[in-house]
Amino acid sequence: MATATRHPEASVQAELERLLTVAAAEGGPFHPATLARLDRDEAFPDDCCALLDTFGLQQYYVPARNGGRLADVAAFVALLRTVARHDLTVAVAHAKTLLGAVCVWVAGSPEQTARTAAAVRDGAVVSWALTERHHGSDLLAGELTATRTADGWRLDGEKWLINNATRGDQLCVLARTDPAGGARGYSVFLVDKAALAADQYTYLPKVPTHGIRGADISGISFTGARLPQSALVGAEGTGLETVLKSLQLTRTVCTALSLGAGDHALRLAAGFATRRELYGRTLADLPRVRQILGRGLGALLLNEAVAVVAARAAGALPGELVVTSAVAKAFVPATTQETLDSLGELIGLRAFLTEEYAHGMFGKLERDHRVAGIFDGSTPVNRSSLIQQFGSLARGYAAARADERGTALAAALTEPVADLDLSRLKLVAAKGCSLVQSLPATVRRCAGLVEAGLLPAPVLEAARRIEALADRLHTDMAPYVPAPRDVPAAAFRLAERYEAVFAAAACLHLAVHNQDRFRPGGTHRLWRDGLWLRACLGHVLRKLGEDPGTDAEQAYGELAALLAAEPDGTFSLLHQDTESTR
Repeated sequence: MATATRHPEASVQAELERLLTVAAAEGGPFHPATLARLDRDEAFPDDCCALLDTFGLQQYYVPARNGGRLADVAAFVALLRTVARHDLTVAVAHAKTLLGAVCVWVAGSPEQTARTAAAVRDGAVVSWALTERHHGSDLLAGELTATRTADGWRLDGEKWLINNATRGDQLCVLARTDPAGGARGYSVFLVDKAALAADQYTYLPKVPTHGIRGADISGISFTGARLPQSALVGAEGTGLETVLKSLQLTRTVCTALSLGAGDHALRLAAGFATRRELYGRTLADLPRVRQILGRGLGALLLNEAVAVVAARAAGALPGELVVTSAVAKAFVPATTQETLDSLGELIGLRAFLTEEYAHGMFGKLERDHRVAGIFDGSTPVNRSSLIQQFGSLARGYAAARADERGTALAAALTEPVADLDLSRLKLVAAKGCSLVQSLPATVRRCAGLVEAGLLPAPVLEAARRIEALADRLHTDMAPYVPAPRDVPAAAFRLAERYEAVFAAAACLHLAVHNQDRFRPGGTHRLWRDGLWLRACLGHVLRKLGEDPGTDAEQAYGELAALLAAEPDGTFSLLHQDTESTR
């Protein structure tokens, strides 16, 4: 098998899908029976990860400017989604190296970055050691210490619930370097376990988890671990800043896990509904079942719109990624989980039996996603981050402040975005969020598409309703004064509404910047008559507590018909209607 560096860039996702499809045949490492056995045994998916190594997926964990292939974040999200579509545990276990190394990409020295990049390209596993047993996501309470010595540093303490803590070759460790702690009291260190004496670290046992059972979720304890001066990543005291910037990329990438889970769940549910007979007809013939399937596909396409725009924004609007990443990481997993819940009810008891249907893949998928959804910050954690930005977001919306070039690049699917440059990330989006702040202007542009006959009138009606709700939302956000702790429940409700408005803005930007796809006779079936857009805007209205209207319900029915006709298909806003992309 050739490495990824030999794949034509335009076809790498399709080639990965073909490789995994072959590996999913009976007896292969990705066959459902094999994956079910690994799950029951809580065994690490070694053969699956080895296959991804052979393919060269690790090349995409290294930024292009550091000799890797990570240039367009959206392209990488598509690759990771492909793996997650087959198995979430494998996706999490393998891709953890990107999350582990990202602090080096953000703040490492040229020499440190070069060494790490070479190691990752050669298959080294890097883990991210952030959390501790008694402090969870409260990074400022971390107790593991790094103390200066005559020739470097000494690590003491433990990190717990760490993915690949035991299997990892290297770890990026957040350590307290100032006994007083505080925002400038922490630093990041790159620890090469091979350079440590055997008595300087101990593994903490693998932790049994509800989902992602085969992953190496364990911990590590350091006792007098000696590190060279060169192990420090960035300047002393900048650890929290480095971590917060790194999370902007990793949270964006994590949406791929939920997209893949949505793909897998819809295939399982549609396959069950189209093959299960009841009273002389299939389940898929029942109106209520078709509504569930149509809404499920609509939710998947809405999630894809958010994830793709957020991923492209990493290159097009890097200074705003602190907002877009938090929104995407809160919205996409939460919406996917809602879909999994409804599809699980559709399948019924068989969704949770391990032998009755598809080797128990739906139950495994549902458990896996619940765990994956909390990686790199749960929904409440990401909403807390968003809440801290309310002031700049409200001011930016009132002033209609927007980077028009950046928003166009984030949404224009055929336009290349700038290579990922993590040095442009900011801790605060001082100018707000261009994608949302340009919503009124984008609605006006949609009116032009309706007048040109490219979109049906109900799209504009739904867009204008959402614009009015966005106006009201920003009025409600404006007086809020951020508080680091004891955040009121009302603020979280505002954040949830903001996520829905962002989702609508992402959809409308995709519409106006890819309007050729709506033209009659085009090769994008989901775009014909504004099908996906009608369904997605209806989903947003429902999330905002509004009646989506009859047109949205009709769109759900049309999506359900596509899904019933092709239960094993791949449905994406990016795909054209060709046999090779179905």
